[in-house]
Amino acid sequence: MTDTCMYIDHGQGGAPACLVPATRPVERPAGRQVLIEVAYAGVNRPDVLQRAGAYPPPPGASPYLGLEVSGRIVAVGPDARDRKVGEQVCALTPGGGYAEYCLADERHCLPVPRGLNLLEAAALPENYFTVWTNVFERARLRAGETFLVHGGSSGIGLTAIQLAQAFGAEVWTTVGTAAKADACRQAGAAHAVLYREQDFEEQIRAATGGKGVDVILDMVGGRYMNKNLRTLALNGRLVQIAFLEGSKAEIDAMPIMLKRLSFTGSTLRPRSDEDKGAIAQALADKVVPLLEAGRCRPRIHEVFPLAQAAQAHELMESSRHIGKIMLKVKD
Repeated sequence: MTDTCMYIDHGQGGAPACLVPATRPVERPAGRQVLIEVAYAGVNRPDVLQRAGAYPPPPGASPYLGLEVSGRIVAVGPDARDRKVGEQVCALTPGGGYAEYCLADERHCLPVPRGLNLLEAAALPENYFTVWTNVFERARLRAGETFLVHGGSSGIGLTAIQLAQAFGAEVWTTVGTAAKADACRQAGAAHAVLYREQDFEEQIRAATGGKGVDVILDMVGGRYMNKNLRTLALNGRLVQIAFLEGSKAEIDAMPIMLKRLSFTGSTLRPRSDEDKGAIAQALADKVVPLLEAGRCRPRIHEVFPLAQAAQAHELMESSRHIGKIMLKVKD
């Protein structure tokens, strides 16, 4: 292990071109941290927002980009007790994943599931932590219920589709193209609405006889907020995890009262180490068996070398991708 490592610097932020390779010292693990020699890192919307200056890291988090990695543990902190040097893991990180070496809390690491390689494993943490805590813990999706996820061809969307279907829900999604609709159906969606041509509220109301769906996972916000509330069934739950169209809208709250709805949401990065560790344990117990049985699997759209992080961000911003965009750091 060297004293310095390559990482991707975003400087003062801005357009994707601000992402350039640079060198910094390798940090040493403290407390329950582990140091991971990174094989692959995932590219996520929060990375794009942070680069653009719209999503500053919470206090105490790494200032660098990258929220998920896979690789080999090469050092452990003095209080680590669950992970060992030499283990191959995937991990949710507090930032810094776009690098040859990255720190993570040992509680936020998962062993690479049997049957998955390091590339696929690196595509798991950000999406699976997010979907599990929001759809299954906050929204309490149950077998036999109906579920709508917007943006179904994204990494989050395909993860939500697969998990909801695996746990017995009937899945709806919205997508922009027929190719994306096909990918969502292959992942387990029963219904895919082309939002440029069809109104999801009208489609769902017609198909359900006016009942609506039980749970909605939304990252759009804006004009979708009222439509989501109107589309929910009695005792329905709306979970907000992002606002691609903005967080401010004039909302008619009457459906919340008349249908006894719940409107909630969460962010992942600012949560405590203990909270994230509890999510990781739930994934190990409830979701890793599904991954190892082949019932869920991340879809990789394209892999870029670490030095080409700018091109990876350009692709993310284009929304042309289906599934995960990844960075290759080391074989």
